Amino acid sequence: MPSLTNTQLQLLKQADLTGLSPEHIARIATQADPQQLTDEQLFEFLQVCNALYRGGEPLISDADYDFVFLAELQKRHPQHPYLETVEPEVGFVGKTVALPEPMLSTEKSYSQSGIEKWLSRLEKAADENNVDFSTLMIRATPKLDGYAAYDDGKMLYTRGDGRKGTDISRVFERGLKVGGNGERGQGAGEIVVSQTYFNSHLADYFENSRNFQASIIKEKDLEQHALEAIQNHAAVFFPFAQLPDWQGTAADVLSDFDHVIETVYTLVDYDVDGVVFELIDNEPLKQYLGATRHHHRWQIAYKSNVETAEVIVLNVTPQTSRSGRVNPVAELTPTKLSGAVISRATAHHYGMVKELGIGEGTLIELTRSGLVIPKIERVITSKTPQIPEHCPSCGSELVWDSDYLYCLNTTKCPAQIENTIEHFFKTLANVDGFGQKTVEKLHASGINSVYAVYQLDMQQLQDMGFGDKTAQNLLDQLQRSRTEAIEDWRFLGAFGIHRMGLGNCERLLQHHHLLDIFKLSVEEVINIEGFAEKTSAAVVECLEKIEADFIQIYQLGFNLIQTPLIAEQQQNISPISGKTIVFTGAMVHGKRDDMSKEAKRFGAKVGSSVSGKTDFLVTGSDVGAAKIAAATEKGVRVISEDEYLALLGK
Repeated sequence: MPSLTNTQLQLLKQADLTGLSPEHIARIATQADPQQLTDEQLFEFLQVCNALYRGGEPLISDADYDFVFLAELQKRHPQHPYLETVEPEVGFVGKTVALPEPMLSTEKSYSQSGIEKWLSRLEKAADENNVDFSTLMIRATPKLDGYAAYDDGKMLYTRGDGRKGTDISRVFERGLKVGGNGERGQGAGEIVVSQTYFNSHLADYFENSRNFQASIIKEKDLEQHALEAIQNHAAVFFPFAQLPDWQGTAADVLSDFDHVIETVYTLVDYDVDGVVFELIDNEPLKQYLGATRHHHRWQIAYKSNVETAEVIVLNVTPQTSRSGRVNPVAELTPTKLSGAVISRATAHHYGMVKELGIGEGTLIELTRSGLVIPKIERVITSKTPQIPEHCPSCGSELVWDSDYLYCLNTTKCPAQIENTIEHFFKTLANVDGFGQKTVEKLHASGINSVYAVYQLDMQQLQDMGFGDKTAQNLLDQLQRSRTEAIEDWRFLGAFGIHRMGLGNCERLLQHHHLLDIFKLSVEEVINIEGFAEKTSAAVVECLEKIEADFIQIYQLGFNLIQTPLIAEQQQNISPISGKTIVFTGAMVHGKRDDMSKEAKRFGAKVGSSVSGKTDFLVTGSDVGAAKIAAATEKGVRVISEDEYLALLGK
């Protein structure tokens, strides 16, 4: 049976965790059966594991800690205080001092459904504050697996217990730099080391990167290779505020969840053990959501239950996407990971296949980290790479663009046609019935475009093999998609423009009317916040390609809600432009949420509560006299729903 190392024993002594004997701790870790433990033993073992992990000497895997032992405590005692407290870092010699602001833990979810529930809680809070949930921006950043600290510009603190930490400013005196823009005083972050550098320069000296990170914080003199890592800027303190990120709306998160996770995981060359989602750009709503003693409610981390296995590649299969990009999928010897039998994994792009030698017989290390398709972590034994020359869908010759292979037969390639049609209806989100099977059946009968779908009649659908009821339902849904109101930015997003998620579509239409965007130059797009030069060039090029199809579909007549232009909102174009309005009570002529959206389109600001800055309190029924009196005292003009509508000329 493995025993604890001297360093691990020293860490446990330092943390005053001596209730379990070292032999008992090692036995629990090896057997991984928490049901044999008493409540007291389970609790102390969790504390032991946390202390060793924070000290850079982990005893068990993250997955075992979260899914075996912590899950057992939660099952036995859902309200246990340990589940609602910040897991402390191991202390260092020195007096503890209060942190400039609390460094809480992060709520964790191990599934997409958990992130969806969190977004639902955000939506509820937004509704309660009369905030348009669809416009809220979500930031996703890598969850660094480093050593948490706080930099106030004068001192660097350990996280400690989340409220008090220890001064470790000595790491800056040793030459440690700040990641990102290099400036001190940016608050919370983590001390991390480059994965590439660690693997090539430090792996022979340290068991893992956390072991190295802990070593550079300790008071003892640094070993030469650790000092060189700092001098080479391979080890840095990286403020969370400086992390590269993905940003979009909640709808963007849900519509492309797997891609968002995969993208964020690859944004930095540091150890990453999850993705942090957080609400941004709305401080009042963040304050309303608040925090528990353990975590902020406006933030959550998606963590994957990662397992690895060595697997043989049987074949590399090409698949063509709606953009024409041909993606490699590795067919594998069936292997059980995290309770599921895995037989396929993404190879990202053919540049990776070519460079790493992925083909029949390649031995790879496979990880399953909660993604729909598991990922290839590394190649152990390379073979001749399998690179296709022709599109698997239409047979056209493929061309290289950087690391990617593309099929340029955009108008006749079956895969591109079917994926484009399915994406259109999925993005509209106000139409049912046009999933993969239906679209494949339509295409097999000669339907090659979204416009052609809208030209279908009952007889044609019946001739294609659809039953009477199904055919009528499809026609009803097509009619619904045109009559039910949707935002113009969602309609634009349905066309699948390269580099244009729904968030970018909305930002574009905040500056230009929908039918004017096809005249834009690259320079005009660059001038919009959030559009870099490369993205702008790709957007203009793609808009030119889809213009004819877009106009043809647009002219079918859709009930589009126009995004208010920022420039028009800044002008006095309506009686409420620039005014702050609060709606209260039950409205007769429409839902409060719809009235709030309309007010914003007229250039007004919609508040959640009355203040001295409120211009109008619009009252429906069942409004208390005290509320009206309080508004009047603050100089707020109180008007009825009918008076408000008359103000708008209705």
